[in-house]
Amino acid sequence: MKQSSGFYKDKYDVIVIGGALAGLSSALMLADKGKDVLVLERHNLPGGVATSFVRGGLEMEATLHEMMSIGKKENRLKVGKFLDDMGVNIDWLEVPEAYHASLPGGVEVTLHPGFETFAKEIDQAVPGTYDKVLSVLNLCHTVFDSVNELSIHPMSKVKMLLKHEAFVKTAGYSTKEVLDTFDLPQKALDLLAPYWIYVGSGFSELPFTIYAVLMADYVGYGSFVAKKFSHEMGVKMAERATEMGVQIEYRQNVEKILVKDGKAYGVRTQRGDEIYADYVISAAYPNKVYTQMVEPISEVPQRAIKVVNGRRVSLTAFSVVLTLDKSPEELNIKDYSVFRAIKTMDTDELFKELGGLGPYTYVTAICLNLANPDCTPKGQTSLSITTLPRPEAWMKVKAEDYDELKHRLAKQFIDDMSEYLGVNLLDHILEIVIETPMTVARYTGAWNGSIYGYAHTMEDHIVARLQTAHEESLIKHLEFAGAHQISGDGMAPQITNGRKAAKNVLDSMAEEAQK
Repeated sequence: MKQSSGFYKDKYDVIVIGGALAGLSSALMLADKGKDVLVLERHNLPGGVATSFVRGGLEMEATLHEMMSIGKKENRLKVGKFLDDMGVNIDWLEVPEAYHASLPGGVEVTLHPGFETFAKEIDQAVPGTYDKVLSVLNLCHTVFDSVNELSIHPMSKVKMLLKHEAFVKTAGYSTKEVLDTFDLPQKALDLLAPYWIYVGSGFSELPFTIYAVLMADYVGYGSFVAKKFSHEMGVKMAERATEMGVQIEYRQNVEKILVKDGKAYGVRTQRGDEIYADYVISAAYPNKVYTQMVEPISEVPQRAIKVVNGRRVSLTAFSVVLTLDKSPEELNIKDYSVFRAIKTMDTDELFKELGGLGPYTYVTAICLNLANPDCTPKGQTSLSITTLPRPEAWMKVKAEDYDELKHRLAKQFIDDMSEYLGVNLLDHILEIVIETPMTVARYTGAWNGSIYGYAHTMEDHIVARLQTAHEESLIKHLEFAGAHQISGDGMAPQITNGRKAAKNVLDSMAEEAQK
C-alpha cells in the first residue's frame, strides 16, 4: 500500500524508527540543522523504557536508575548540555550519594560523589588506601576526558599517544588487570566494584576504558533524576522536537525497511503505509533489522550477519517495583541506592550467576524518595529491587513455568530486602509490579529483552568499535541509534548514540552535496 495522502509527506529527509531517548535525540539534532524528520513510535508514549506507569491510582517509576552525564546547571556534562542546547527543559534533582555498599562480612559503607570525598570514605573503611584509591579515580577521570575528546575529534595514533597517554596505555587491558596494578586490599577493591552491573561484564573481561568512563562520570560528577519521573525526559524531548518541526506519529509499528541497490529509501508500517526518506535511523537492534526487517532480504550483506553473530547481547532486567504504605524512615531505609552482595563481590562469579534463573545474590535497591521526596504521597515509599540477568537462561523459560518463576524470584527479593532492613515489606505493600526480561522484550521490542545493547568485552572492545565504526555502515543511508550502538549501557549513552547517528547522517548529506 502506498502512503496515505495528507497524512504523511511524499518524502522526508530522515525517518527515525523509535521514539525512545536515542531516536528523539537524533530527531532533535537533525531538526536543529533544518532537516525534515518523521519519528514513528510503536507505543502511544515516547521514551521507551524511560517511562512510568499508574497502578491503583499511584504513579510508579519503571526505570532502574538515575541519569549520568548531566552535571550541575553551572557545569553541565555532555548529555545535560545537549538537552539544554536543544531547549529541553527537564527539572533535574541531584541524587544524594553515589551508592551504599552492603557487602559480605558485615561491610556497610555509604559513598558520596567527588573524587576526594569518595577516596576518603573508602579510606575510613579501609585505612591507608586514600592515595591509591584517589589515583585510581584520577586515572579514570583522565581516560574519561580522553574518550569525550576522541569521540568528537578523532586523531592519528601518534597524536593520540602524545596527547592521551593514559587512554592509550590502558585501552588494551581489562578492569581487573589495571586495578591489580594499584595493589589495593580486597575490601577496597570490593568497594570500587558495585557499579559493575551497570556495564554488564565481570572485571576480567570488562575493558578498563568502560569502567573508567562510568566511575569518572558517576563518582566525579554525581547523578540526577527527573522530578516528574524518567517519563518526563521522553515527554519533554518529544514536545520540543514537535516544536522544532519534527512529525511524531504514535502507534505506528515499522515492519520493513525498504532497500534498493544497497541503499535505504523508506519504511513500511504494520498497517501497510509506505513512507519514503533519504535516510533511515533505526532503534531496532541490528539482529532484528538484518534478519527480519530489510526488504528485500537479498539486500542484506553477508557481513551484516557476521557482525551481529559476533557480538554478545548484554544484560536484561528483573525488577520488583513497590509502593509501600510507610515513609522511608519508618521502613529503616536510609540510602537512595543500595548495592547488596549477599554471598560475594567477585564480579566474575556474579556474572556467572546472572546466566541462570536465580536465586540472584546481587541486587540494587533504589528508594526514589531520597532523591525525589515528592515521588509518592506523604507517608509512602517508592522502592525498586533489581538485578540484571543475562538473557540466555530466560530464553528457555516455558510459558507454563513463567508465572511461578517470576513470583518466586520476586518473593526472594522482597524477603532478602526485608531481612536487610529489619522490616517485613510484605506487610506494607500498596502496589507491586514485577518486570522481567519478557516484559522488556514485549514492551520495547529489544532483541532478547536486552537493555544494555551489546556487551563491552575484551574481545569486542569499545576502542576497536570506535576505530571501525565506519566499516559497520553496511547499508547506505541506514544508521542505528539505541543502546546497541557504540556507547551502549543505559539511558545517557542512548542519547549519545542518538546524537552519533544524527551526526553520521549529517556528515553523509554534506559529503553527497559536495559530489
